[in-house]
Formats: sequence, structure tokens, C-alpha cells
Amino acid sequence: MSRKIALWLLWVGFIAYLLLFAPPLHLEETLTLLKNIFTLNWTDVNPVILSLFSLVGIWLFIYSAVLFFDGRMQWIPFYPFAIASIASGTLGLIPYLAMREDNQQFSGQKDTFLQLLDSRFFGIGLSLSTIGLFAYAFLGDWVGFWQQFLGDRFINGMSLAFCLFCLLFPIVLGDDMARRRWNNPQIFWAVTLVPLIGPLVYLCLRPPILENVAQSLRS
Repeated sequence: MSRKIALWLLWVGFIAYLLLFAPPLHLEETLTLLKNIFTLNWTDVNPVILSLFSLVGIWLFIYSAVLFFDGRMQWIPFYPFAIASIASGTLGLIPYLAMREDNQQFSGQKDTFLQLLDSRFFGIGLSLSTIGLFAYAFLGDWVGFWQQFLGDRFINGMSLAFCLFCLLFPIVLGDDMARRRWNNPQIFWAVTLVPLIGPLVYLCLRPPILENVAQSLRS
């Protein structure tokens, strides 16, 4: 219960920060930035910002590789929150984390989508993409990014959302490891203490979830 309360407080606090304390929102500049990103006009976008925007997407894929399995056994499915997270980042994710119950089981069979999320090729693909994004970010204007972080609400909020993704992942990591019968405290802490890279390595190395065919036939 204390974890749920803490998550709801974090959610409300982040919203309050964005509305009351974050730098001002430059709507026209933000819309231009998003237009350039989605139309692939990347020459007009600071590589640091483009990489950060893409890394938030990487985090959404990482959480999806864990929570679509988790949502199979919850009273509320994960997919509406996954859709909300595409537009709002952690603001769409935290309510699911707050409402879900501890779950270390998986029953039934994996469909094609879950098989993709469970494959090591998925983790490897995300890892290679992340390496490329880090390399691309080093080509960017870090001073300009820092100035925008201090003066633009969208960049500021996106940066903090990235940090929250790192902070919140241990909440779901333990249950995912238990579903895979991979209860190892050393691995848990190694993944937890190395933000982003640890979860990516975890996706590449974790054993697959076993299907419960008998349970699927009974249902």
C-alpha cells in the first residue's frame, strides 16, 4: 500500500511541477520541434534533443517487454496505459504501476506480439539502437541543450521523464524475473544500478517465459 501511495504522490507531484514550477512552455517552438522530428527533418534538430526524444521511446519499448506480460494477469490490462505513455511518457505509465498488484505468474500462451517482446532479438535491436543514439548525441550541442532544459518546459519535462523511467523500472523488474524463474539478487541489483544499459542487457539475456498450455486449454 505504501508503494501505491508513493506512486500516486509522485504522479500528482510531477503534474504539479510541470504546471506550476517548470520553465515556461514555448508552444510554437515545441510544435516546430515535433514537426521536424516526425517529418524526419532532423538537420534542424539538436542531436542531443533528438537522441533524448528517441531514448524515451526506447524506455517505452523496455517497459512494454515487461508489462504486457504483467498485464495478462492483472485486473486491468496494460495496453491503454502503453498508448497513453506514447503521448505523455511517465504520466501515462505511473497510474498503471500504482494500480497493478504484485504478480509473479504467467498463464496461457504467448501470441505473436508477446513472442516478439520475449525474444532476445528484441532486446538486441533496442540495445544497438541505443548505442547509435548515444553516439549521435555526442555530435550535438550540449550547451544549447542545457539552456533549453533550464528554459523550456517540454525539454525539461522530457528530460525528467527519462530519469523517472530509470527510477521506476525496479518496481516491475523483480516480478518479471520471478515469472522467468530467474530469482537472482545480484542480477536484480546489477540491472537496477546501471540505468538504461542494465535493463537493455537484461532483455538480451533473460530466459523466455514458459507457456502454460494446460491452463490455456482450460480457459
